[in-house]
Amino acid sequence: MAGTSIPSYRRSARTDYRMWLLLVFGTVFFWAGSVIDPADNCSEDGECAPWLVPLAQGLGALVAAGAAMNMLANPNRGSFVEPATGDLIWWQGRIGATGGDEGRIHPSRIAKIRIVRQEDSNDVVHLYDLDGDRLFWFDEEVIPWPYERWAGRLAAAWPHIAVEVVD
Repeated sequence: MAGTSIPSYRRSARTDYRMWLLLVFGTVFFWAGSVIDPADNCSEDGECAPWLVPLAQGLGALVAAGAAMNMLANPNRGSFVEPATGDLIWWQGRIGATGGDEGRIHPSRIAKIRIVRQEDSNDVVHLYDLDGDRLFWFDEEVIPWPYERWAGRLAAAWPHIAVEVVD
């Protein structure tokens, strides 16, 4: 079957390095706000901003709590080719086995995968059907990096699929 060369991909909040970075970042700011005396928060020229310390502590607590709650709920995202039907299935924001945003299409109905490279942020990935419509909830979050390799494997299995890389 053509889909066997397309690996399954699944990522959850607990395995996403970004959630761990947010948790560490928030915890550091919360800790720093706990140990710095607001009265001592003055620059060398005598300007003081004692309100910055509790603000940093509060924002740190908010960021750390948000990351921790997201990791506790553990939403996941991913994609795979279903062996029984050959459909490409993808999902985002799924908690447990069901729910979230999801989509499916048979690769014979895919016209193009468009990868837009961006200098200052992550690349963006779009999937288009034969009618030229962009498919919802399919983006760079549901496929493994490097995106070109995944798209190349899909195009190798179904040669009619065009892979467009925009710099």
